[in-house]
Amino acid sequence: MVIRLGSFEGGREVLSEERKSFSDLNPATGEVLAEVEEATKEDVDRVVKIAQGGFKRWSKIPVAQRSALIHRLADYLESRSEELAEMETRDTGKPLTLSKSLDIPRSIFNFRFFADYAKTLGTEAFQSDDQAINYALRRPVGVAGLISPWNLPLLLLTWKVAPAIAAGNSCVIKPAELTPLTAYELARAAQEVGLPEGVINVVNGFGPQSAGEFLVAHPNVDLISLTGETSTGKAVMANAASTLKRVSFELGGKNPLIVFADCDFDEMIETTVRSSFVNQGEVCLCGSRVYVEEPIFDKFVDAIKARAEALVVGDPFDPKTQMGALISKEHKERVAGFVERAVVDGAKVVTGGGTPRTLTKGNFFEPTIIVDVKSGCEIVTEEVFGPVITVEPFRSEEEVIAKANDTRYGLAATFWTSNLRRAHRMAAQLEAGVIWINTWFYRDLRTPFGGMKQSGIGREGGVHSFEFYTELSNVCIKL
Repeated sequence: MVIRLGSFEGGREVLSEERKSFSDLNPATGEVLAEVEEATKEDVDRVVKIAQGGFKRWSKIPVAQRSALIHRLADYLESRSEELAEMETRDTGKPLTLSKSLDIPRSIFNFRFFADYAKTLGTEAFQSDDQAINYALRRPVGVAGLISPWNLPLLLLTWKVAPAIAAGNSCVIKPAELTPLTAYELARAAQEVGLPEGVINVVNGFGPQSAGEFLVAHPNVDLISLTGETSTGKAVMANAASTLKRVSFELGGKNPLIVFADCDFDEMIETTVRSSFVNQGEVCLCGSRVYVEEPIFDKFVDAIKARAEALVVGDPFDPKTQMGALISKEHKERVAGFVERAVVDGAKVVTGGGTPRTLTKGNFFEPTIIVDVKSGCEIVTEEVFGPVITVEPFRSEEEVIAKANDTRYGLAATFWTSNLRRAHRMAAQLEAGVIWINTWFYRDLRTPFGGMKQSGIGREGGVHSFEFYTELSNVCIKL
Protein backbone atom coordinates (compact mmCIF):
# COMPACT_ATOMS: atom_id res chain seq x y z
CA MET A 1 0.00 0.00 0.00
CA VAL A 2 1.32 3.45 -0.94
CA ILE A 3 1.12 5.89 1.98
CA ARG A 4 1.04 9.68 1.84
CA LEU A 5 3.36 11.77 4.00
CA GLY A 6 2.95 15.45 4.73
CA SER A 7 4.66 17.48 7.40
CA PHE A 8 4.69 16.53 11.08
CA GLU A 9 4.19 19.63 13.19
CA GLY A 10 3.06 20.34 16.70
CA GLY A 11 2.48 16.67 17.40
CA ARG A 12 0.24 15.97 14.41
CA GLU A 13 0.42 14.95 10.78
CA VAL A 14 -0.61 17.65 8.34
CA LEU A 15 -1.72 16.45 4.91
CA SER A 16 -3.00 18.40 1.94
CA GLU A 17 -3.77 16.82 -1.42
CA GLU A 18 -3.26 20.27 -2.95
CA ARG A 19 0.48 20.27 -2.23
CA LYS A 20 2.92 19.11 -4.88
CA SER A 21 4.28 15.66 -4.06
CA PHE A 22 7.08 13.33 -5.09
CA SER A 23 7.45 9.55 -4.97
CA ASP A 24 9.60 7.66 -2.49
CA LEU A 25 10.83 4.48 -4.21
CA ASN A 26 12.18 1.16 -2.96
CA PRO A 27 15.71 1.02 -4.48
CA ALA A 28 15.68 -2.78 -4.73
CA THR A 29 12.35 -3.13 -6.54
CA GLY A 30 11.37 0.27 -7.89
CA GLU A 31 7.98 0.10 -6.18
CA VAL A 32 6.47 3.32 -4.80
CA LEU A 33 6.53 3.33 -1.00
CA ALA A 34 5.05 6.76 -0.38
CA GLU A 35 3.84 9.93 -2.01
CA VAL A 36 5.57 12.72 -0.11
CA GLU A 37 4.22 16.26 0.03
CA GLU A 38 6.79 18.95 -0.69
CA ALA A 39 6.72 21.70 1.94
CA THR A 40 6.26 25.25 0.71
CA LYS A 41 7.91 28.33 2.21
CA GLU A 42 4.65 29.03 4.04
CA ASP A 43 4.68 25.49 5.44
CA VAL A 44 8.23 25.92 6.73
CA ASP A 45 7.34 29.30 8.27
CA ARG A 46 4.43 27.70 10.10
CA VAL A 47 6.45 24.72 11.33
CA VAL A 48 9.30 26.91 12.57
CA LYS A 49 6.81 29.00 14.54
CA ILE A 50 5.43 25.82 16.09
CA ALA A 51 8.99 24.71 16.93
CA GLN A 52 9.57 28.06 18.67
CA GLY A 53 6.60 27.29 20.90
CA GLY A 54 7.92 23.79 21.48
CA PHE A 55 11.29 25.24 22.49
CA LYS A 56 9.72 27.53 25.09
CA ARG A 57 8.00 24.58 26.73
CA TRP A 58 10.81 22.02 26.41
CA SER A 59 13.67 24.26 27.54
CA LYS A 60 11.91 24.95 30.85
CA ILE A 61 11.71 21.25 31.74
CA PRO A 62 14.49 20.22 34.17
CA VAL A 63 17.27 18.21 32.56
CA ALA A 64 16.54 15.07 34.61
CA GLN A 65 12.94 15.09 33.40
CA ARG A 66 14.02 15.70 29.79
CA SER A 67 16.44 12.80 30.11
CA ALA A 68 13.71 10.49 31.40
CA LEU A 69 11.43 11.39 28.48
CA ILE A 70 14.24 10.75 25.98
CA HIS A 71 14.88 7.37 27.58
CA ARG A 72 11.16 6.65 27.20
CA LEU A 73 11.48 7.52 23.52
CA ALA A 74 14.44 5.12 23.21
CA ASP A 75 12.40 2.37 24.91
CA TYR A 76 9.52 2.92 22.51
CA LEU A 77 11.80 2.80 19.47
CA GLU A 78 13.36 -0.39 20.82
CA SER A 79 9.93 -2.00 21.16
CA ARG A 80 9.43 -1.31 17.43
CA SER A 81 12.96 -2.12 16.30
CA GLU A 82 11.93 -4.95 13.95
CA GLU A 83 9.38 -2.75 12.19
CA LEU A 84 11.81 0.16 11.95
CA ALA A 85 14.55 -2.06 10.52
CA GLU A 86 12.22 -3.34 7.82
CA MET A 87 11.13 0.21 7.03
CA GLU A 88 14.75 1.37 6.75
CA THR A 89 15.62 -1.50 4.42
CA ARG A 90 12.65 -0.82 2.15
CA ASP A 91 13.59 2.85 1.99
CA THR A 92 17.36 2.49 1.44
CA GLY A 93 17.88 -0.88 -0.26
CA LYS A 94 20.42 -1.98 2.36
CA PRO A 95 20.41 -5.53 3.76
CA LEU A 96 17.91 -6.10 6.55
CA THR A 97 20.68 -7.74 8.55
CA LEU A 98 22.52 -4.39 8.53
CA SER A 99 19.43 -2.39 9.51
CA LYS A 100 18.91 -4.78 12.42
CA SER A 101 22.52 -4.89 13.58
CA LEU A 102 23.61 -1.28 12.97
CA ASP A 103 21.06 1.34 11.95
CA ILE A 104 18.32 0.79 14.50
CA PRO A 105 20.40 -0.28 17.55
CA ARG A 106 22.78 2.66 17.10
CA SER A 107 19.84 5.05 16.67
CA ILE A 108 18.38 3.90 19.97
CA PHE A 109 21.78 4.09 21.69
CA ASN A 110 22.23 7.68 20.49
CA PHE A 111 19.19 8.72 22.51
CA ARG A 112 20.28 6.82 25.60
CA PHE A 113 23.83 8.16 25.45
CA PHE A 114 22.96 11.85 25.06
CA ALA A 115 20.09 11.65 27.55
CA ASP A 116 22.58 10.47 30.18
CA TYR A 117 25.41 12.76 29.07
CA ALA A 118 23.22 15.86 29.42
CA LYS A 119 22.95 15.19 33.17
CA THR A 120 26.74 15.18 33.63
CA LEU A 121 27.60 18.47 31.93
CA GLY A 122 29.49 21.05 33.94
CA THR A 123 30.85 24.52 33.22
CA GLU A 124 33.83 26.61 34.29
CA ALA A 125 34.33 28.78 37.37
CA PHE A 126 37.30 31.04 38.18
CA GLN A 127 38.23 33.22 41.13
CA SER A 128 40.30 36.32 40.26
CA ASP A 129 42.63 37.37 43.09
CA ASP A 130 39.82 37.75 45.60
CA GLN A 131 38.30 40.44 43.39
CA ALA A 132 35.65 38.50 41.51
CA ILE A 133 34.19 35.10 40.73
CA ASN A 134 33.35 34.13 37.16
CA TYR A 135 31.14 31.21 36.29
CA ALA A 136 29.48 30.02 33.09
CA LEU A 137 25.82 29.24 32.47
CA ARG A 138 24.88 26.81 29.73
CA ARG A 139 21.53 27.18 27.96
CA PRO A 140 19.89 25.74 24.83
CA VAL A 141 20.10 27.75 21.62
CA GLY A 142 16.54 27.53 20.26
CA VAL A 143 15.22 25.95 17.06
CA ALA A 144 17.64 23.51 15.41
CA GLY A 145 17.35 22.81 11.69
CA LEU A 146 18.54 19.25 11.12
CA ILE A 147 19.23 18.04 7.58
CA SER A 148 19.97 14.33 7.36
CA PRO A 149 21.29 12.09 4.54
CA TRP A 150 19.88 9.02 2.82
CA ASN A 151 22.59 6.45 3.49
CA LEU A 152 22.01 5.89 7.24
CA PRO A 153 18.76 7.82 7.65
CA LEU A 154 17.67 7.17 11.22
CA LEU A 155 21.14 6.56 12.65
CA LEU A 156 22.57 9.88 11.44
CA LEU A 157 19.35 11.75 12.19
CA THR A 158 19.32 10.61 15.82
CA TRP A 159 22.99 11.60 16.07
CA LYS A 160 21.63 15.16 15.64
CA VAL A 161 18.22 14.98 17.30
CA ALA A 162 19.41 13.31 20.50
CA PRO A 163 21.93 15.96 21.64
CA ALA A 164 19.75 18.78 20.30
CA ILE A 165 16.73 17.87 22.41
CA ALA A 166 18.80 16.63 25.37
CA ALA A 167 20.26 20.15 25.54
CA GLY A 168 16.74 21.62 25.56
CA ASN A 169 16.31 22.69 21.94
CA SER A 170 13.40 21.94 19.63
CA CYS A 171 14.08 20.83 16.08
CA VAL A 172 12.76 20.91 12.55
CA ILE A 173 13.97 17.90 10.57
CA LYS A 174 14.42 17.89 6.81
CA PRO A 175 15.14 14.26 5.89
CA ALA A 176 16.69 13.32 2.56
CA GLU A 177 13.96 13.26 -0.06
CA LEU A 178 14.98 9.70 -1.00
CA THR A 179 14.46 8.30 2.52
CA PRO A 180 11.73 10.10 4.50
CA LEU A 181 10.07 7.14 6.26
CA THR A 182 11.93 6.72 9.55
CA ALA A 183 12.20 10.47 10.23
CA TYR A 184 8.43 10.60 10.13
CA GLU A 185 8.19 7.59 12.44
CA LEU A 186 10.56 9.27 14.90
CA ALA A 187 8.29 12.33 15.09
CA ARG A 188 5.28 10.06 15.63
CA ALA A 189 7.15 8.18 18.36
CA ALA A 190 8.04 11.42 20.17
CA GLN A 191 4.38 12.35 20.30
CA GLU A 192 3.42 8.85 21.42
CA VAL A 193 5.72 8.92 24.47
CA GLY A 194 4.74 12.39 25.60
CA LEU A 195 7.36 14.84 24.40
CA PRO A 196 5.75 18.30 24.28
CA GLU A 197 4.16 19.33 21.02
CA GLY A 198 6.54 21.13 18.69
CA VAL A 199 9.78 19.60 20.01
CA ILE A 200 10.31 17.28 17.03
CA ASN A 201 8.88 18.42 13.70
CA VAL A 202 9.39 17.24 10.11
CA VAL A 203 9.18 19.00 6.75
CA ASN A 204 9.82 17.24 3.46
CA GLY A 205 11.26 18.42 0.20
CA PHE A 206 14.46 19.08 -1.69
CA GLY A 207 17.34 21.53 -1.28
CA PRO A 208 17.45 24.58 -3.56
CA GLN A 209 14.20 26.59 -3.69
CA SER A 210 12.54 23.96 -1.53
CA ALA A 211 12.25 22.94 2.12
CA GLY A 212 16.02 22.71 2.66
CA GLU A 213 16.72 26.26 1.50
CA PHE A 214 13.66 27.67 3.28
CA LEU A 215 14.77 26.07 6.55
CA VAL A 216 18.41 27.16 6.31
CA ALA A 217 17.58 30.78 5.45
CA HIS A 218 14.81 31.13 8.03
CA PRO A 219 15.58 33.93 10.51
CA ASN A 220 14.03 32.01 13.42
CA VAL A 221 16.07 28.86 12.91
CA ASP A 222 19.04 29.30 15.23
CA LEU A 223 21.42 26.62 13.98
CA ILE A 224 21.84 24.13 11.17
CA SER A 225 23.38 20.67 11.39
CA LEU A 226 23.93 19.00 8.03
CA THR A 227 25.27 15.64 6.95
CA GLY A 228 25.58 15.50 3.18
CA GLU A 229 27.68 16.25 0.14
CA THR A 230 30.37 18.93 0.16
CA SER A 231 28.55 20.86 -2.57
CA THR A 232 25.42 20.88 -0.39
CA GLY A 233 27.46 22.20 2.53
CA LYS A 234 28.68 25.12 0.44
CA ALA A 235 25.11 26.00 -0.59
CA VAL A 236 23.86 25.73 2.99
CA MET A 237 26.69 27.89 4.29
CA ALA A 238 25.87 30.60 1.77
CA ASN A 239 22.18 30.56 2.69
CA ALA A 240 22.90 30.57 6.43
CA ALA A 241 25.22 33.58 6.15
CA SER A 242 22.43 36.15 5.96
CA THR A 243 21.30 35.32 9.50
CA LEU A 244 24.76 34.40 10.90
CA LYS A 245 23.35 31.18 12.34
CA ARG A 246 25.83 28.62 13.58
CA VAL A 247 26.48 25.58 11.39
CA SER A 248 27.91 22.09 11.83
CA PHE A 249 28.73 20.11 8.71
CA GLU A 250 29.78 16.51 8.16
CA LEU A 251 30.41 16.38 4.44
CA GLY A 252 32.08 14.22 1.82
CA GLY A 253 35.14 12.05 2.14
CA LYS A 254 37.71 10.33 -0.06
CA ASN A 255 39.27 8.34 2.71
CA PRO A 256 42.68 6.64 2.49
CA LEU A 257 43.18 3.12 3.78
CA ILE A 258 46.88 2.29 4.21
CA VAL A 259 48.21 -1.25 4.57
CA PHE A 260 51.76 -1.87 5.77
CA ALA A 261 53.44 -5.23 5.21
CA ASP A 262 53.80 -5.84 8.96
CA CYS A 263 50.03 -5.82 9.58
CA ASP A 264 47.93 -8.73 10.76
CA PHE A 265 46.95 -9.67 7.21
CA ASP A 266 43.89 -11.82 7.92
CA GLU A 267 42.33 -9.31 10.31
CA MET A 268 43.12 -6.47 7.91
CA ILE A 269 41.45 -8.21 4.94
CA GLU A 270 38.38 -9.04 6.98
CA THR A 271 37.95 -5.43 8.07
CA THR A 272 38.89 -3.94 4.69
CA VAL A 273 36.14 -5.89 2.92
CA ARG A 274 33.73 -4.33 5.37
CA SER A 275 35.20 -0.82 5.15
CA SER A 276 35.06 -0.97 1.35
CA PHE A 277 31.66 -2.50 0.66
CA VAL A 278 29.39 -2.29 3.73
CA ASN A 279 26.09 -0.54 2.99
CA GLN A 280 27.00 -0.81 -0.72
CA GLY A 281 29.91 1.57 -0.09
CA GLU A 282 27.40 4.31 0.69
CA VAL A 283 29.16 5.39 3.88
CA CYS A 284 31.07 8.65 4.14
CA LEU A 285 33.74 6.88 6.21
CA CYS A 286 34.46 4.05 3.74
CA GLY A 287 38.09 3.58 2.76
CA SER A 288 37.87 4.11 -0.99
CA ARG A 289 41.57 4.84 -1.73
CA VAL A 290 43.61 1.81 -0.69
CA TYR A 291 47.40 2.04 -0.53
CA VAL A 292 49.32 -1.22 -0.01
CA GLU A 293 53.04 -1.58 0.71
CA GLU A 294 54.76 -3.14 -2.30
CA PRO A 295 55.91 -6.47 -0.77
CA ILE A 296 52.29 -7.56 -0.15
CA PHE A 297 50.54 -5.67 -2.98
CA ASP A 298 49.82 -8.71 -5.19
CA LYS A 299 48.81 -10.82 -2.19
CA PHE A 300 46.40 -8.08 -1.11
CA VAL A 301 44.80 -7.69 -4.56
CA ASP A 302 44.28 -11.45 -4.87
CA ALA A 303 42.76 -11.67 -1.41
CA ILE A 304 40.44 -8.68 -1.68
CA LYS A 305 39.33 -9.82 -5.16
CA ALA A 306 38.39 -13.26 -3.84
CA ARG A 307 36.50 -11.77 -0.91
CA ALA A 308 34.67 -9.21 -3.08
CA GLU A 309 33.57 -11.86 -5.56
CA ALA A 310 32.24 -13.99 -2.70
CA LEU A 311 29.97 -11.22 -1.40
CA VAL A 312 26.28 -11.96 -1.91
CA VAL A 313 24.52 -9.10 -3.71
CA GLY A 314 20.76 -9.33 -3.91
CA ASP A 315 17.40 -9.13 -2.16
CA PRO A 316 17.88 -6.97 0.96
CA PHE A 317 15.38 -9.11 2.88
CA ASP A 318 17.31 -12.35 2.24
CA PRO A 319 19.39 -13.16 5.37
CA LYS A 320 22.26 -14.31 3.12
CA THR A 321 22.53 -10.93 1.34
CA GLN A 322 25.62 -8.89 2.19
CA MET A 323 25.13 -6.03 -0.27
CA GLY A 324 21.80 -4.55 -1.30
CA ALA A 325 20.82 -1.93 -3.86
CA LEU A 326 22.21 1.55 -4.42
CA ILE A 327 19.84 4.32 -3.40
CA SER A 328 18.53 5.31 -6.85
CA LYS A 329 18.81 4.68 -10.56
CA GLU A 330 20.53 8.05 -10.97
CA HIS A 331 23.10 7.22 -8.31
CA LYS A 332 23.80 3.81 -9.85
CA GLU A 333 24.42 5.51 -13.21
CA ARG A 334 26.72 8.01 -11.49
CA VAL A 335 28.78 5.21 -9.90
CA ALA A 336 28.95 3.31 -13.20
CA GLY A 337 30.10 6.49 -14.94
CA PHE A 338 33.07 6.81 -12.59
CA VAL A 339 34.16 3.26 -13.40
CA GLU A 340 33.71 3.71 -17.15
CA ARG A 341 35.76 6.92 -17.21
CA ALA A 342 38.49 5.31 -15.10
CA VAL A 343 38.87 2.57 -17.72
CA VAL A 344 39.08 5.19 -20.46
CA ASP A 345 41.79 6.84 -18.34
CA GLY A 346 43.82 3.62 -18.46
CA ALA A 347 42.80 1.97 -15.19
CA LYS A 348 42.09 -1.76 -14.94
CA VAL A 349 39.00 -3.28 -13.33
CA VAL A 350 40.11 -6.33 -11.34
CA THR A 351 36.56 -7.38 -10.55
CA GLY A 352 33.05 -5.96 -10.72
CA GLY A 353 32.23 -2.76 -12.53
CA GLY A 354 28.62 -3.40 -13.49
CA THR A 355 25.23 -4.88 -12.63
CA PRO A 356 25.18 -8.47 -11.35
CA ARG A 357 23.89 -10.66 -14.18
CA THR A 358 21.22 -12.32 -12.05
CA LEU A 359 19.60 -9.05 -10.97
CA THR A 360 17.50 -7.55 -13.74
CA LYS A 361 15.61 -4.95 -11.70
CA GLY A 362 16.63 -2.63 -8.89
CA ASN A 363 19.72 -0.47 -8.50
CA PHE A 364 22.29 -3.20 -7.85
CA PHE A 365 26.01 -2.79 -8.53
CA GLU A 366 28.87 -5.24 -8.09
CA PRO A 367 31.67 -4.71 -5.56
CA THR A 368 34.40 -3.20 -7.74
CA ILE A 369 38.20 -3.11 -7.43
CA ILE A 370 40.32 -0.91 -9.70
CA VAL A 371 44.12 -0.85 -10.12
CA ASP A 372 46.64 0.89 -12.39
CA VAL A 373 45.14 4.31 -11.71
CA LYS A 374 46.97 7.49 -12.64
CA SER A 375 47.87 10.07 -10.04
CA GLY A 376 45.26 12.82 -9.90
CA CYS A 377 42.66 11.02 -12.04
CA GLU A 378 38.97 11.43 -11.23
CA ILE A 379 38.43 8.00 -9.67
CA VAL A 380 41.13 8.82 -7.09
CA THR A 381 40.15 12.40 -6.33
CA GLU A 382 36.32 12.39 -6.39
CA GLU A 383 33.92 10.77 -3.93
CA VAL A 384 32.16 7.89 -5.72
CA PHE A 385 29.99 6.87 -2.74
CA GLY A 386 29.48 3.35 -3.98
CA PRO A 387 31.10 -0.11 -3.75
CA VAL A 388 34.22 0.97 -5.65
CA ILE A 389 37.81 1.07 -4.39
CA THR A 390 41.13 1.86 -6.04
CA VAL A 391 44.27 0.00 -4.96
CA GLU A 392 47.77 1.44 -5.39
CA PRO A 393 51.21 0.26 -4.22
CA PHE A 394 53.63 2.39 -2.17
CA ARG A 395 57.24 2.04 -1.04
CA SER A 396 57.75 4.36 1.92
CA GLU A 397 55.97 6.09 4.77
CA GLU A 398 56.74 9.51 3.31
CA GLU A 399 55.30 8.55 -0.08
CA VAL A 400 52.04 7.17 1.30
CA ILE A 401 51.49 10.10 3.66
CA ALA A 402 51.87 12.48 0.73
CA LYS A 403 49.39 10.46 -1.34
CA ALA A 404 46.91 10.11 1.51
CA ASN A 405 46.90 13.85 2.20
CA ASP A 406 46.73 14.84 -1.48
CA THR A 407 42.99 15.52 -1.43
CA ARG A 408 40.60 18.36 -0.67
CA TYR A 409 38.83 16.04 1.77
CA GLY A 410 39.84 15.17 5.32
CA LEU A 411 37.14 13.10 6.97
CA ALA A 412 38.68 9.76 7.93
CA ALA A 413 41.83 7.68 7.48
CA THR A 414 42.63 4.08 8.36
CA PHE A 415 45.97 2.31 8.49
CA TRP A 416 47.23 -1.11 9.46
CA THR A 417 50.59 -1.77 11.11
CA SER A 418 52.06 -3.63 14.09
CA ASN A 419 54.79 -0.99 14.54
CA LEU A 420 53.80 1.17 17.50
CA ARG A 421 56.20 4.02 16.72
CA ARG A 422 55.00 4.13 13.13
CA ALA A 423 51.40 4.20 14.34
CA HIS A 424 52.01 7.38 16.33
CA ARG A 425 54.07 8.98 13.55
CA MET A 426 51.37 8.31 10.97
CA ALA A 427 48.51 9.48 13.19
CA ALA A 428 50.27 12.80 13.75
CA GLN A 429 50.69 13.44 10.01
CA LEU A 430 47.46 12.25 8.39
CA GLU A 431 45.05 15.09 7.64
CA ALA A 432 41.76 13.61 8.81
CA GLY A 433 39.28 14.26 11.59
CA VAL A 434 38.96 10.56 12.44
CA ILE A 435 41.94 8.19 12.30
CA TRP A 436 41.61 4.45 12.88
CA ILE A 437 44.62 2.21 13.52
CA ASN A 438 44.10 -1.53 13.03
CA THR A 439 40.33 -1.10 13.07
CA TRP A 440 37.52 0.75 11.29
CA PHE A 441 34.18 2.32 12.24
CA TYR A 442 34.79 1.83 15.94
CA ARG A 443 33.03 4.76 17.63
CA ASP A 444 33.07 5.96 21.21
CA LEU A 445 30.33 8.61 21.33
CA ARG A 446 32.30 10.70 23.82
CA THR A 447 34.98 11.46 21.24
CA PRO A 448 35.07 14.35 18.72
CA PHE A 449 33.71 13.49 15.29
CA GLY A 450 34.04 15.63 12.17
CA GLY A 451 36.20 16.40 9.17
CA MET A 452 39.03 18.65 8.08
CA LYS A 453 39.30 20.67 4.86
CA GLN A 454 36.18 20.29 2.70
CA SER A 455 34.91 17.35 4.74
CA GLY A 456 33.21 19.51 7.31
CA ILE A 457 33.05 22.22 9.93
CA GLY A 458 32.95 21.60 13.65
CA ARG A 459 32.95 18.51 15.84
CA GLU A 460 30.16 16.55 17.44
CA GLY A 461 30.10 13.77 20.01
CA GLY A 462 30.14 13.99 23.80
CA VAL A 463 30.71 17.49 25.09
CA HIS A 464 31.46 18.67 21.55
CA SER A 465 27.80 18.13 20.58
CA PHE A 466 26.64 20.16 23.55
CA GLU A 467 29.08 22.95 22.73
CA PHE A 468 27.22 23.24 19.42
CA TYR A 469 23.68 22.84 20.71
CA THR A 470 24.08 25.20 23.69
CA GLU A 471 25.11 28.79 24.40
CA LEU A 472 27.45 29.80 27.22
CA SER A 473 27.00 32.98 29.24
CA ASN A 474 29.74 34.14 31.59
CA VAL A 475 28.58 35.62 34.90
CA CYS A 476 31.04 37.87 36.74
CA ILE A 477 30.41 38.77 40.39
CA LYS A 478 32.54 41.36 42.12
CA LEU A 479 33.48 40.27 45.64
